[in-house]
Amino acid sequence: MTTHRFYEELPRREKFSDLAQPETYTPLPQDWLVGCCDIVDSTGLIATGQYKTVNMIGASVISALINAMQGRAFPYVFGGDGASFAIPSTEKDKCHEVLSHLRSWVSAEFDVDLRAALLPVEWIRAEGLEVRVARHAVSSGVDYAMFNGGGLAWAEQQMKADGFSVPPSVHITPPDLTGLSCRWSNIKARNGTIISLVMLPPQKGGDSAFSQVVSQVLALAAQLERSGHPVPRGGPPLRYPPPGLTLEAHVSRGTTLLALRKLRLMVTTAVTGLMMWSGRTFGSFDPVHYRTMLSANADFRKFDDGLKMTLDCDSGTRNELIDLLERAKTAGHIRYGLHEQDEAMVTCIVPSATRDDHVHFVDGAAGGYTSAAARIKAEDQPAEVRPE
Repeated sequence: MTTHRFYEELPRREKFSDLAQPETYTPLPQDWLVGCCDIVDSTGLIATGQYKTVNMIGASVISALINAMQGRAFPYVFGGDGASFAIPSTEKDKCHEVLSHLRSWVSAEFDVDLRAALLPVEWIRAEGLEVRVARHAVSSGVDYAMFNGGGLAWAEQQMKADGFSVPPSVHITPPDLTGLSCRWSNIKARNGTIISLVMLPPQKGGDSAFSQVVSQVLALAAQLERSGHPVPRGGPPLRYPPPGLTLEAHVSRGTTLLALRKLRLMVTTAVTGLMMWSGRTFGSFDPVHYRTMLSANADFRKFDDGLKMTLDCDSGTRNELIDLLERAKTAGHIRYGLHEQDEAMVTCIVPSATRDDHVHFVDGAAGGYTSAAARIKAEDQPAEVRPE
């Protein structure tokens, strides 16, 4: 493979369970870089009911990079309150600029502190860790990157300790977030509860045992309707005005006054809503097909140096899952955090509503992955420093 086309030339794997096996992943080229972003005190924002804002800022990292890369494929993963990714060395300066501008813009627009880090993969390998990547095709139009090897998790830890930091830019320059939106309403659990699961390998060793537990978890989830997919086949509910209209106005306004951008969105979302509700085809836009593809393209499960899943789960399967996780944790095979809520939500990047390459990030609507990961962090702390 040529270095800059490394990711584009990876095979697209359709069967998610295949990605539980380490041999399906390929190491990043030596001259690539790894980046990550997350929100400082995202748990505090969740406590004040701002998780939709948290998700939107996390997705803005991916949206800004997609637009800066002008359609060139690169691996990324959405984490709820942030994102991680990898880029070829030829994109280093551009990526550094995007992250720098994002940090300043997020601070000015939302009064939120966004961290960002960028480092060569060779520095991760110097720590005895690896960054391996695979591509999971969820549909004919969309695939998502999967990661293993421990390198991304290490990079995120360094970022939180202010390592490899990308400083905010002096001047506030709004990023290009074309396509980023959050117009859909939350999706109520149909089977009982929405579970956000973050499952990680033990801090030392245990790869084979962890893979076995992953396979058991996936087999259990497979018993659920559509493997626990929380987004109905017909897409999420839609109401007017959209609950995320103000957020979308923030991310799409550029240098326009916020009130003016909200007014314009009130009009465009009303028109779009009427088209969606009618179910009729308008030119090349088929709303029924779009909603079907939205569900198909949603990333409700992923590998990100561990397993993350957002599942619509009945009480019986929930109890079996927790029992399985507890036994594996007691045996020292996994670390895990689980958070339950009544609803799921989606945050979308839609380059064009008439193509099938729109991507949709799924998370629990009341803390999701961030709250699940916080439980792991709390348990990993020494007992004497754990919060009361």
